[in-house]
Amino acid sequence: MSQYEKAKEAYAALGVDTDKAIKRLCDISLSMHCWQGDDVAGFESDDSELSGGGIQVTGNHPGKAGNAEELRADIEKAFSVIPGKHRVNLHAIYGEFGGKKVDRDEIEPCHFAGWVDWAKSKDLKLDFNATFFSHPKSGSYSLANADKGIRDFWIEHAKRARAITSYFGEQQGCPSVHNLWVHDGEKEVPIDRLSPRIRLKESLDEIFSVKLPSIKDAVECKLFGIGSEAYVVGSHEFYLGYAALNDIMLCLDLGHFHPTENISDKISSTLLFCKELLLHVSRPVRWDSDHVVIMSDEVKELMREIVRTNMLDRVNIATDYFDGTVNRVGAWATGMRAAMKSLLLALLEPVDILRKYENEGRNFERLAMQEEMKCLPYTAVWARYCEMNNVPAGPEWVDDIAKYGDKVAAERK
Repeated sequence: MSQYEKAKEAYAALGVDTDKAIKRLCDISLSMHCWQGDDVAGFESDDSELSGGGIQVTGNHPGKAGNAEELRADIEKAFSVIPGKHRVNLHAIYGEFGGKKVDRDEIEPCHFAGWVDWAKSKDLKLDFNATFFSHPKSGSYSLANADKGIRDFWIEHAKRARAITSYFGEQQGCPSVHNLWVHDGEKEVPIDRLSPRIRLKESLDEIFSVKLPSIKDAVECKLFGIGSEAYVVGSHEFYLGYAALNDIMLCLDLGHFHPTENISDKISSTLLFCKELLLHVSRPVRWDSDHVVIMSDEVKELMREIVRTNMLDRVNIATDYFDGTVNRVGAWATGMRAAMKSLLLALLEPVDILRKYENEGRNFERLAMQEEMKCLPYTAVWARYCEMNNVPAGPEWVDDIAKYGDKVAAERK
């Protein structure tokens, strides 16, 4: 009997169909963020500063992508060891501008046509994000800026970003997700917290007043950021209310809350008031440090909550981290594989039995069963899933990615 058959038998004893779990996992697509590949630098030919607007990447590991072709090659390499069929998440700074200065309020679908052609050739889908940071007009405020000229600049940028997202959706035959996050806030405690939030709401109202096809809109909240330690305009309360009232998605980033908060606990509450949800899966260390995703307790609990509530069709899952201290392709692969393993663990949980124990007040049995599940042979099910997707199940992929990193580092000096 094979390892998988033994695992299948062990899970079947608890009413879990491993074949069905694998099939469900095959139907799930994560949106892998492009910005891990070049430290969130982008391909603009302007005087942007990476450290501006609340974004900071540490590390200078050799071999980062310097143009769209290199970035796409690195993404392809990462996907070669990531099981499943996934999506690619772009920021507006990753357009192909032909060496010309194209400001953020001038971007058009034509600047991303190369990405669309590539995605079609690889049977991939694209998502998108407006980019409000790393720009001379970023400052402390963008959409909430007291200067109407600056607000109008960023409103136009967001409108164009949504138009590009709609273009993606129409070209790929399914909706593309557009996420909007602004860094607006204060380093010190402000006197007037209300006025910037009024301006942000009015800016959002104008941006979303244009209805577009083939697009799913999301707004992303944050507790605090670099340069906005004391006050963030787009707080959780602000965006939860805005998303619920305007029938758009709320984006929850695992690093955007207090370290003692569990984002998994927010899923059921949010989905009572929002039709869909966007998740940015990251790993905060102390806080929003955007470390590479691993199978942490919170990531596993996050996936369990989505499966337990039967909300897989209402939750859009994306990754969001950037680490310039390690092999960047390896960081993609490690994080994506960890997220998929966590999803598989959730799909293998005997939810019916656990729910029955809970409903009957059998708390000992519920706790004991959850502990015993940790020893069941999920790795054999993971191996079968990887085999079906023609990627390595074990650590043999690590040397392959390391060699690729060494090769591109030598070529890109």
